Amino acid sequence: MAPALDLRLRQHLALTPQLQQALRLLQLSALEFAQEMGEALVNNPFLEESAEAKSQHSSSSSTLNEPAAPATTAPEAAPDVEGEERYSYESPSFGSGGSGDIENDRTDWSEPEPSLQAHLRNQLMLSPMGERDRALTHLIVDALDDDGYLKVSLEELAALLTSDGGVDADELRGSLKLVQNLEPAGVAARDLQECLMLQLNARDERGAAWDCACKIVKQHLPVLAAHELGKLQQQLSCDEKTMHQAIALIRSLDPKPGHRFGRGDARFVIPDVIVAKVRGKWTVNLNPAVVPRLRINRSYADAVSGAGHSFLSKQLQEARWLLRSMEQRLVTIQRVAEAIVQKQRAFLEYGEVAMKPLALKHIAAQLSLHESTVCRVTNNKYMATPRGVYEFKHFFSRQLATEAGGACSATAVRALLKELITTEDPARPLSDAKLATLLSEQGLRVARRTITKYRTLMRVPSVEVRRTLGRSQSLRAQA
Repeated sequence: MAPALDLRLRQHLALTPQLQQALRLLQLSALEFAQEMGEALVNNPFLEESAEAKSQHSSSSSTLNEPAAPATTAPEAAPDVEGEERYSYESPSFGSGGSGDIENDRTDWSEPEPSLQAHLRNQLMLSPMGERDRALTHLIVDALDDDGYLKVSLEELAALLTSDGGVDADELRGSLKLVQNLEPAGVAARDLQECLMLQLNARDERGAAWDCACKIVKQHLPVLAAHELGKLQQQLSCDEKTMHQAIALIRSLDPKPGHRFGRGDARFVIPDVIVAKVRGKWTVNLNPAVVPRLRINRSYADAVSGAGHSFLSKQLQEARWLLRSMEQRLVTIQRVAEAIVQKQRAFLEYGEVAMKPLALKHIAAQLSLHESTVCRVTNNKYMATPRGVYEFKHFFSRQLATEAGGACSATAVRALLKELITTEDPARPLSDAKLATLLSEQGLRVARRTITKYRTLMRVPSVEVRRTLGRSQSLRAQA
């Protein structure tokens, strides 16, 4: 076949660097976006913080509990020759101003919750012991995880102290006993069995139920976890009442004694928008804490313009692109949040039982955006409402048909399920089939397997487990 030239016409979509940057910034979370803006501020000499940002950094920390004026939905450009040299948002003041009717932020005077290690060290300070023993007990305390368990073996801890000499696992075992006698009971255990036994031994009341509970913890925990109560009673050789009292005693123990204390690595969600009801109307405002105050330094920009510096001109152009992308990100988040609030006003008024079915394509069609753009906005973006802080994804729920031919959201069905299970008789809990029947009586057609799936997602145990718990509670109340 002879070679030949062929002319073809083809269309394809190419993403410009500016569009790629805008899409990348759009899918970032509030924390990642703040870090991105901070790196750009350091690396690009033409970017600087505005005067409002500098004064805000020097003022007191902002709070979300104080009333605020609505924020503008679009950035205002400073009147300059090029019309794009400065972008900033006029956001409300959230500082602790001089208004007499504004309450102070409680976080200004509340003390942080102490960590588990700090709580244990305070008890060790009151225990008479030598310096060597104190150092070894502090070593064990520092090795505890967030649950209060000692996952590192004593041999490994002893290997870390070989330079000191004379420290072996037996000596650390004595220090471990000292830590295990501290509060909370069960701390410094090596496994769940030891943790439960430490808590049982710390109790003053003893009796047949206590003896049975100790026997279960030592020998029959897998059988109890499998809820094989008939087999468990045969292995214990005790009456049913004593067995249920022992199970109730075990369930009253804390399998993770360290969870009640504060954590040093706690992470908090920063909402991107704040929803509030003002004069009977739901309003959506950008959170001032996540809006960067960046602008282009006019002096540097004027010095570079027309000077023929290719590298500096490129840096100036990148700074302008970044400000445009930042503006587009904030405006898009604002628009999507307003559309979500408009669709889910009933949820804000009445709770999850009033959540309406909503899909990404509905918001995309309303705002004339691509569905992938709405998906990027809803990822890792949070909304602070009077009912709590929710991710944008929480407001999207698939549609379920009703008996009357209407539609109901899956979130509303889960809320109804939770309400039915909460108000059920503990002695006679509702099965999944019964729950499906009760929902059908309310006009909701939900299959039993769907009920099982929703119950599992809500971490609600099965009817057999709930029946066992109810029986144990009733026996404990009678005792």
